[in-house]
Amino acid sequence: MKRFFKPIVKAEDKDGNGVDGDGNCDGPLKKKQNQSEEANNDNEKEPAKLEPCKFMTWNSNSLLLRVKNNWVEFTSLVQRVDPDVIAIQEVRMPAAGSKGTPKNPGELKDDTNSAREEKRILLRALSSPPMGNYRVWWSLADSKYGGTALLIKKQFQPQKVSFSLDKSSSRHEPDGRVILAEFESFYILNTYVPNNGWKDEENSFQRRRKWDKRMLEFVIQLGKPLVWCGDLNVSHEDIDVSHKEFFSNARLNGYIPPNKEDCGQPGFTIAERQRFSKILREGRLLDAYRFLHKEQDFNCGFTWSGNPVGKYRGKRMRIDYFIVSEVLKDRIISCKIHGQGIELVGFCGSDHCPVSLELSPVLV
Repeated sequence: MKRFFKPIVKAEDKDGNGVDGDGNCDGPLKKKQNQSEEANNDNEKEPAKLEPCKFMTWNSNSLLLRVKNNWVEFTSLVQRVDPDVIAIQEVRMPAAGSKGTPKNPGELKDDTNSAREEKRILLRALSSPPMGNYRVWWSLADSKYGGTALLIKKQFQPQKVSFSLDKSSSRHEPDGRVILAEFESFYILNTYVPNNGWKDEENSFQRRRKWDKRMLEFVIQLGKPLVWCGDLNVSHEDIDVSHKEFFSNARLNGYIPPNKEDCGQPGFTIAERQRFSKILREGRLLDAYRFLHKEQDFNCGFTWSGNPVGKYRGKRMRIDYFIVSEVLKDRIISCKIHGQGIELVGFCGSDHCPVSLELSPVLV
């Protein structure tokens, strides 16, 4: 990108000619030339972006741990990618509020010495370059579980930020799973989707079915294009997992659900994948990464990797996404997965790696 600088404004002699810091006179001709160059430079400046067009999503698996142990790697990636918006999941910082009192999920807990110290460490990291360029919104759980954060460059001002799939609600989703920012021409939605679990129980299959139903209702009634990102906890296609048979036949302690559609690794069951297909189809949405990358990439095509020790070593899934409205597909420039291999290169200490999306900008 070209960078333009205005000529230095110089003092003038008694005849109105430009004089530099050493007293040398440019004369009337030189002065007019400088003024002409300044006007040309102003005309050549690139148009300013009205709205964000570069995005990054990352399940940090504890943002505080990443700040303590992996911050240089992550901030180096932020400097290279230079996203306008950063969506983070699994912040794992508790919401403000004393024990036994209502919590404020939009603020970090600071009512104990340990909580204040953790908050200080985190906010200091977020106020240092390059993160100091962003304003932060939080949606936090009552404990060190779940939680999301949305960081938007200060030059961009969302019209509204809310924290529920019900746009009219002022409340936060349980466990801080949603942050929705509205701009003039689109929404950006950051979600930490509930894991399906292994059994037909309230906090497993039933919770995920309710979530998918609400998500379908949400995308159908939107009045603007959507950029939906985060840990969506689903591998949509066979090529979104490294070992199809392993994930299809996975079970917990030998338990087999009564319905075949619910069998397998959470995130890769037939039921979840079918519901996700319906959300995309009826919401007129598309998977930005798969739109650009039709074939399986066994090295760089997955966003989550299993424990390097044990039966999940080398077993990987693509469960972190950028989903965009079909009307935005011609603006998609790139969608990149920034981790690779079974040794978690580029994962910045998490079990998930960052993913980025770039759209062609709306210019003035």
